[in-house]
Amino acid sequence: MAGKKQFDMDTALDAAMIQFWRVGYADTSVDDLSRVTGLNRSSIYSSLGAKDTLFLRCLDRYAARYGEKYDTALSCAASEPLAAVRAFFDVTLERIADPEVPDGCLIAQSAMAIPVLSPAVAAHAKEALGFQRLRLRAALKAGGLTDVDADAFAEHMAAVNQSLAVMSRAGASPAQLLAIVGVTVDALAQTLRAARHA
Repeated sequence: MAGKKQFDMDTALDAAMIQFWRVGYADTSVDDLSRVTGLNRSSIYSSLGAKDTLFLRCLDRYAARYGEKYDTALSCAASEPLAAVRAFFDVTLERIADPEVPDGCLIAQSAMAIPVLSPAVAAHAKEALGFQRLRLRAALKAGGLTDVDADAFAEHMAAVNQSLAVMSRAGASPAQLLAIVGVTVDALAQTLRAARHA
């Protein structure tokens, strides 16, 4: 029985995550969550928590799922920083192209919704964005950038990564998104070359 309950919990959390991802926190009602999870309102509250609690769980679930993919992509940064950064952006581009998931990025949407989020949820959304910068900074430092350059590129790449999700929702083509990534990778290549010859 425990295995069945856990499977159902995972299925319900995934359904709730997709709902928040598709329409955002503010436009998702408890009735919507009931519809997509198949749980009645009282079961949602008892099993998954209030809307804020459930949203935080979904945000953490999303961040962990894609964070693991980003970490894998960046794992070769010490020896191949450019390949690592390309692989990092590939994670986002593949997610954007995946017809099984909504357009955009749950973290980017959450950041844009901060004015209507509760303070606790807003802080959590900011923290999720911060993790991406820290992940990128560590990889760029391992790849040979100075502290100053690693900070600047981590900030820039995190912003570019979030903008890819926003641009895709606005109708940008895969070629346009690749071009945006290309400018960032080219700038990093120039900085790495300069660092090696300094």
